[in-house]
Amino acid sequence: MSRRSGILEFAVLGLLREAPMHGYELRKRLNTSLGIFRAFSYGTLYPCLKTLVANGWLIEEPGSAPEEALASSLAGRRAKIVYRLTPEGKEHFEELLSHTGPDTWEDEHFAARFAFFGQTEREVRMRVLEGRRSRLEERLEKMRASLARTRERLDDYTLELQRHGMESVEREVRWLNELIESERAGRDQRPGTGAPHDNDSGETGGLPRHGGSTRPDPSDDTAK
Repeated sequence: MSRRSGILEFAVLGLLREAPMHGYELRKRLNTSLGIFRAFSYGTLYPCLKTLVANGWLIEEPGSAPEEALASSLAGRRAKIVYRLTPEGKEHFEELLSHTGPDTWEDEHFAARFAFFGQTEREVRMRVLEGRRSRLEERLEKMRASLARTRERLDDYTLELQRHGMESVEREVRWLNELIESERAGRDQRPGTGAPHDNDSGETGGLPRHGGSTRPDPSDDTAK
């Protein structure tokens, strides 16, 4: 399994844990909620779904009301199939959520993991956040060293692009520092509320208060 197909399977299982969906709904959620999948197609999604069904992690169910199914049949159209997570699929997804290896720190995989932090235990969130920060600090050190060696040979525009890339990484490191501090403090900022909420279970995410700022995009090409 390629790294990207593994990320897609993880994201599909996570979305279907929230609610059953048909393929179009899944593709829309992957595009809108998880921006890292903006460019993928039905030709990528449906083989993934078939694999998950074959593994016993999903089941296919007819998704149309009886009258809609009849209309589809009369019109020669195929009725929509709804995909539902099985108990085995839920267990598999929870195993994936507990994984904190180096691949979870990479750009695309981290973005997908972060999207499901609300379903991830605090201890696991901390390991992923600290691993991501460590990876970016290593990247930032290499970028600074490279810039120091090549500065005199770069034109103004290339130099500005290098600086922009460094600033993107520095911004994400600051954001990660805030998240890690928030997790350590045990705060849980719930969407739509203005005050921290204590969370003893560790099952939902704790977000820092930014005063309106947005998090950097971990898949930003300029930060690689």
